[in-house]
Amino acid sequence: MSHLKQEQKMLVRADDAKDWFYKGEGAANIVLGYCGSSPFLVGKVLRIQKVAKGGSPSPNGCLVLSDHERLIWKDIGELAESTSKDVAATAFIDHVMRNLLDSKHIDAGILVHVSKEFLEAVEGNIESQRPPWRVDASKIDVLCASAFLISDHSIIIGTPKHDFCIAVEIKPKCGFLPTSEYIAEKNAVKRHVTRFKMHQFLKLHQGEISQISGYDPLDLFSGLKDRVHLAITALFASPQNNFRIFLNGSLIFGGLGGSMDETDVRSHKSGEAIADLISACGLQLGSFLELVAEAVFGSGILDRLLATQQLDVLDIEGAIHVYHNIISRPCGVCKNISDAELLHRYSFLHSLSSEDSLKIVREYLIAATAKDCSLMISFSRAADGCNASDCNSVVLKSSNQSYNYKAYFIDLDLKPLEKMGYYYKLDQKIVNFYNMNDENEGKPSISGERRPTQC
Repeated sequence: MSHLKQEQKMLVRADDAKDWFYKGEGAANIVLGYCGSSPFLVGKVLRIQKVAKGGSPSPNGCLVLSDHERLIWKDIGELAESTSKDVAATAFIDHVMRNLLDSKHIDAGILVHVSKEFLEAVEGNIESQRPPWRVDASKIDVLCASAFLISDHSIIIGTPKHDFCIAVEIKPKCGFLPTSEYIAEKNAVKRHVTRFKMHQFLKLHQGEISQISGYDPLDLFSGLKDRVHLAITALFASPQNNFRIFLNGSLIFGGLGGSMDETDVRSHKSGEAIADLISACGLQLGSFLELVAEAVFGSGILDRLLATQQLDVLDIEGAIHVYHNIISRPCGVCKNISDAELLHRYSFLHSLSSEDSLKIVREYLIAATAKDCSLMISFSRAADGCNASDCNSVVLKSSNQSYNYKAYFIDLDLKPLEKMGYYYKLDQKIVNFYNMNDENEGKPSISGERRPTQC
């Protein structure tokens, strides 16, 4: 496998730490940008693993997938037999997601060796730049011997220094309403209200966000230009952790992710500031949002993402039963159900063969990755940016200006099988909270005002 061959060619040492700076982080990884002079590394980012404070570091040389996970992914030997999380991640992207989402929109990256001394030096250098709550929760896994080297998709290599490259990161979330027959009648609202909207009310109640977003994933995935534009405008109005803007590779709008660190254009002067920055690139704010919508709509890039999300045909309310088939444990969900009709329906799932069970859970986990990934789209003016052969192009009708753009899916991480129980519990919590808090019974208002609740 070419990725593993390339891994052997490069070792990042302690002396190199000064050339890497903090760019952002998610739940499992920290992303570093490069500011050194190596031609091979210019335009790249390094994604390094984190470990929870007090948690166990990555085991070296041990299989990283559980026995049950190895059964699920047995057809992909490189994945099933992985001895590091990074190798497993590369194999999953290369052998699974690349085929489903189109290889031209996938950058699996390459693995590079990183020394413990490099990781320790980086940790010291970036600690003051990380959000305090992230520092309290996790640290760099200094025993992890490898890291992902990936192209920086917030820039377009070849854009002249006198010009600009502007990029957006969109987290689309789930773009369809489930129709599974295994959804309990008490949860029928799932067939009519998006998971994103329901989760917003719970997040507001828990203090994770300051206001309800007007974004509807169904608009973004609709295939209708006006609705796609509506979705982009709503994401900009309340970006939370779902919309970011980068100018020449630097984050200028949107949160770093996590609790209450969103940029809110209604509570800050962020709207004016971002409008000024975008205007400096020769674009009005409205025109920029129109440009993003045109690229999303014109590229059709979300069609395959939606198809991949729809591999989840049973919804978690069905998949959780099949999960118990795989782990060979009594179903903890069934024992709490008194509805005879539902139990009869679920008994069919528990009678499935091993191969059918493995396929259903495998496709559920793939869909979970597709529901949680991000889309990066970078733009530069067509006259000054990269060659047309390297980019797609879009014309902004309001100004008749052409732009080159590149679009890539990122954050395509393999979801652990052990999270199935968590997915089910969170799903039930979200739906129960939404059902308990209807318009007359304390549902939080759109403005963010909180009313008494029983939850």
